[in-house]
Amino acid sequence: MIYIFIGAISGMFTGLGLGGGSVLILFLTLFANVPQHISQATNIIFFIPSAIISILINLKHKNIKFKKAYLVIVFGILGSILGATIASRLNVFYLRKLFGVFLILISIIEFFSFFKSKKCFYGEYKNKNKV
Repeated sequence: MIYIFIGAISGMFTGLGLGGGSVLILFLTLFANVPQHISQATNIIFFIPSAIISILINLKHKNIKFKKAYLVIVFGILGSILGATIASRLNVFYLRKLFGVFLILISIIEFFSFFKSKKCFYGEYKNKNKV
């Protein structure tokens, strides 16, 4: 039952483009007691069908900019090779710590970008009312 919940929540986050893989890894390690290496490998398998569905939906809505996507794809493949090589050789203890630091950094960036966007929004709102 816990795996159904984890899959559904992770899939929803993936579909929204909010890092479903990070949620999947976090939930598998915390709630299902799956080792970090196994959680990360499971994330890779989980990502394939989730990405295909997301691509199809975004293609339908014309949300993909192919000229920009090509560079991201090429360097994403190279980064994946490097990351998988490093992860497979890294001790689980250090891999968990590295993942935790990654989540903290992403949280900090998102926290400050939220307030930056609100400041921008309210600034634009005030300027529109002055006209």
